[in-house]
Amino acid sequence: MHESDLELVQNYLRNGSQKAFSALVSRHLNLVFSAALRQMRSPQLAEEVCQSVFSDLAQSAAQLKPDTILTAWLYEVTRRTAIDVVRRESRRQRREKAAFELTAMNATTDDWKEIEPFLDEAMHTLDAHDRAAVLLRYFENKSLRDVGEALGTNDDAAQKRVSRAVERLREFFSKRGITVGASGVAVVISANAVQAAPAGIAFTISSAIAGTALANITTSTAIKTIGMTTLQKSLITVTLVASVGTAVYEGRQVNNLKTRLQTIEGRAPTSTTPDIDALKRERDEAIAREASLQEENLRLKKTTAEVPKLRGELAVLRAGQQDQRNSVAGLDTNDPAFQQFLHAKEQAKKIVQYFEAMPEKYIPELNLLTDVDWLSVTKEASFDSDENIRKTLSKLRSLAKDYKRLPMHHALTKFIEENNGQLPNEMSQLKPYFTAALKGTVLEDATLDAIFARYKLLQTGNAKDIPDKAWVIVEKAPVDKDYDSRAKFGIGTSSLIGTGLHSAGDPDDPSY
Repeated sequence: MHESDLELVQNYLRNGSQKAFSALVSRHLNLVFSAALRQMRSPQLAEEVCQSVFSDLAQSAAQLKPDTILTAWLYEVTRRTAIDVVRRESRRQRREKAAFELTAMNATTDDWKEIEPFLDEAMHTLDAHDRAAVLLRYFENKSLRDVGEALGTNDDAAQKRVSRAVERLREFFSKRGITVGASGVAVVISANAVQAAPAGIAFTISSAIAGTALANITTSTAIKTIGMTTLQKSLITVTLVASVGTAVYEGRQVNNLKTRLQTIEGRAPTSTTPDIDALKRERDEAIAREASLQEENLRLKKTTAEVPKLRGELAVLRAGQQDQRNSVAGLDTNDPAFQQFLHAKEQAKKIVQYFEAMPEKYIPELNLLTDVDWLSVTKEASFDSDENIRKTLSKLRSLAKDYKRLPMHHALTKFIEENNGQLPNEMSQLKPYFTAALKGTVLEDATLDAIFARYKLLQTGNAKDIPDKAWVIVEKAPVDKDYDSRAKFGIGTSSLIGTGLHSAGDPDDPSY
């Protein structure tokens, strides 16, 4: 029998029935928790309010009037309890802030100077959870509630963990003759442990690393394919890393000089103050070098957007700096493998130049080529005539459109399988199946859209209704009508259609 709220309350009062009280909690818990959460905006504090409200119910059950509507009573108690908790939290935060500020007044710069050399060693002595708590609380200045949530506990437990960890840090410093109270340690660390990085260094690092990431990927395959010796591999890798380090160093140097100059100009000269004019000259030279590096990064970024694989190849080849550096290292520049490396470098430079001069010859499918694909064309490329240049670029495009690299046929087959034999009504329906078949290759949405814009559907409807050996998808137009082939894809097959002087028939004819 379904008992009313007051009947359950009376059962609890008369018989001490835990079952009756549990039924009341289950019946109204969602209401109380939701009301508390709307006011507290914290699940943990809402849980605390729920416990308090039902505790009040257990204590006040005997005073409830016969006409009491328990839902309304619980709602009102929830509101009052939430207000009390908010006020309590506000007072606690004010006390905590006041204590922090009071301690901060007593913390001196000398404390930090003593602590700083040992701080990281002291942090290493803490266990992982205590170290994380200190990092969140005092390095990133998170609230105790944030610390607790990050550690999967509540703010009280977080406070105990942080206090215990700070006390261990204080003991560590004390053993080294550094006398600072636990609260002083916390304040000094919070105020000094994390310093602002120089302005602009994030851009410098991001540019350098982004420009080198693809180069690092390409390095291993390129060197393996050309057959470089172990010594040659080492030299190239070291040079590449040095190039990246130079970019980071230049950015850091400029910002350090700016800081030093601003400091000097802001105080009266002394006998130990460096010459301001000399520093200005040094700063201007560093800024000029930084501008040159940024200009180079922008140029390489532009090349990356147009020919990403060649950009990576060129970055690796540039890293060689072969003539002077290899002679200093004692490398035999007459080694046939090294000569192959130099030849591939020159060929790659020329391909980059041709694509930069003729961007209309570039197709987005080139993003699908592997390092080995690029090298296979680069090593055998010929640029002694306009015809050979066109053939070289055409060979790259043909490789990129081959069904083994361009998964259009795979996407079509999967679409038909998952749509009861139906063909797509538009090319965009194949995109999810196309990207799933790339096997680790990630294309930006703009690149993917550009690829699909180059193809069109010749057939729609049900696959079983199309003519035998008919093509479903075809490339709209060749880039070079004399040397390129148009890719076509059908059910169970795919190939390239000859174009220009080699074509026969209408490629838009389903039976072509």
